[in-house]
Amino acid sequence: RELANMALDAKQPGKLNETLDKMLALEKTYRLAADFVATPRLCVAIVDVLRACEDWDGLREHVAALTKRRAQLKQAIAAMVRRCMEFIDEAPGAEQRLKLIETLCDATSGKIFVEVEKSRLTRALAKMHEDEGRVAEACGVMQEVAIETYGALTRHEKLFFIEEQVRLCLAKKDYLRALILSRKINPKVFDELIEKEKKDAEKAALAAKSATELSETEKAELKAEKLKKEGQVEHAEGYFEPTDKGIPSLEALKLRYYELMVEYYSHSDEYLEQCRCYQNILECAEVKHDVARWGPTLKKVVWLVCLSKHEPMQQSILHGVKGNLKLSDLPAHEALIKQFCTKEIIHWTTLQERYAGEIAAETELFGGEKGAKRVEDLKLRVIEHNMLVIAAYYSRMSLSRLSELLCLSPEETEKHLSSCVVDKSVAAKIDRPAGLVNFSAAKSSDLLLNKWVSNIDSLLTCLDKASHLIQKESQQFKVAL
Repeated sequence: RELANMALDAKQPGKLNETLDKMLALEKTYRLAADFVATPRLCVAIVDVLRACEDWDGLREHVAALTKRRAQLKQAIAAMVRRCMEFIDEAPGAEQRLKLIETLCDATSGKIFVEVEKSRLTRALAKMHEDEGRVAEACGVMQEVAIETYGALTRHEKLFFIEEQVRLCLAKKDYLRALILSRKINPKVFDELIEKEKKDAEKAALAAKSATELSETEKAELKAEKLKKEGQVEHAEGYFEPTDKGIPSLEALKLRYYELMVEYYSHSDEYLEQCRCYQNILECAEVKHDVARWGPTLKKVVWLVCLSKHEPMQQSILHGVKGNLKLSDLPAHEALIKQFCTKEIIHWTTLQERYAGEIAAETELFGGEKGAKRVEDLKLRVIEHNMLVIAAYYSRMSLSRLSELLCLSPEETEKHLSSCVVDKSVAAKIDRPAGLVNFSAAKSSDLLLNKWVSNIDSLLTCLDKASHLIQKESQQFKVAL
């Protein structure tokens, strides 16, 4: 009642400073007495009075002063910061909002008992910088917080914060730091948390069903027990602040994570990693059951696996995509996958003419500055495929015939063949004077020696067996040797 009367007095003309002096004197008395109930109430009342009087400069000054006072209670600082966070959206103009957020960030800096508020204020400050076009500053603000060390935040909120850090690094073109930050997220966590949410929802439904059958007294006892168990001490072991309502769902965060990783791998032209990200996107619930979204995504998977270099992982994904039942709805892309899975030569000119429309439609992959390079990479993959097919069927071939099959000049054929040999996808040797290519792997000295030892062992075994039979016959027929 006394605080309410003071608040009314403060609204009268010329009474604000007098009222604040009285409240600050009371706050000091209760603070030094370590009153855990009255001190937070007074601190909150002071900021409420300043907010009611629209004194934003005074509000920031008093928040800064009250948080730095000697023997200030943690509960008072936490309560004051939470109340001031409610005033951010009410502040007149972007400048006042920015100043208030910066003041609150300074007040919460280095204080573990307000780490949740600190993380949310940091996000709000970064968003303001980004909205005003200062992406570098927004990125710097977000990177100051090591969110993985904050124990009171739920994993859901931590995932969102790290994704925001990655997104801003990509917007700033800081790809190395984006990769480092992205490695803080284990993709398996998304599925674990989604499964946990489902189980919690089922338990809550069962609890609600059984609660209807309980009496009012039993309900009150259960509620009191729960409060005693979870709500007595904030930030205790097993206690987490509720996730901010403005954060997207876990399914949306999972999809967003893979989209960010696609953006990163697209910069470095890591086609196989992009393909794996799109495969995971296909498994997201938002895409899996939406025909308008999984179709374009599956097309990208097909193109990216064809653009990837020949290696065991690429072959595994290639044959896995071939077995996808949904691929039958995309006949052109199904035929493309079959071509790369079949050990037959692919003619580049024919493939380019046949898929010219599809390539032009894939603006995200074959459009923009890197479009021409990716078409050239596709041509290289076709040449690599043809090399592997020829190496599987021939042990030796003339360079002119090889150039004819690959539809290349002898110089280009030699260049691409050398590249495949260096990458160890094909084992071959070129005899330039004779104009021949030998598709045979060079045998190591260890292999040759082991083969010779094996042959000698076989020969000695045969000789031993023959000697034994001769001795047997001579004894049987009493023939002197």
